[in-house]
Amino acid sequence: MTSGRTQYRVLIVSAVEKIYEYITEILPPGEFSPILRAASAGEAKRMLVSDEADIVIINTPLPDEFGTELALDLSGGTAGVLLLVKNDYFDQVCYKVEREGVLTVGKPSSKQTLYGAVKLAAAMSARLAKMERKNKTLQEKMADIRTVNRAKWLLIENLNMTERDAHYYIEKQAMNMRLSRHEVAENIIRTYDK
Repeated sequence: MTSGRTQYRVLIVSAVEKIYEYITEILPPGEFSPILRAASAGEAKRMLVSDEADIVIINTPLPDEFGTELALDLSGGTAGVLLLVKNDYFDQVCYKVEREGVLTVGKPSSKQTLYGAVKLAAAMSARLAKMERKNKTLQEKMADIRTVNRAKWLLIENLNMTERDAHYYIEKQAMNMRLSRHEVAENIIRTYDK
């Protein structure tokens, strides 16, 4: 394993133990660990409530549903979702799930094809996680801006400052008190918000 590379947590959802063993054989343990198994969609959902997975591989059909429903449910998160379907159903299932970002692989498939699909799911998971982190950072910045703007308006209303003076006051307080602008703004809001 290359230094700095992450390990991907894998959940294999399959009613057939043999498929779990086959996939586990393909995946290098240094890169994919732990590799967990659920025998049904219900069990997979229960497992994912308490434990996240980076990659979810669903071997269809499952005993409690076909597997597309589970794949579509999971497609809203950051996990790379891979659906294994018989070649007879490939086009139909692919049409149903591909717009939601679910990868579909026909079976039977070679070890190389399956490994390539798992690597694509890993890349998708990493990209989605990166986008989620970036989105969270932007959300936090937006919240900070809203808090500072609210504090400025309170200074304008209560101390008859101009917008420019209020901005300067918050900046100056932040420097003098060694606090962030957000913390100064929160103090102002606590003081003047009625």
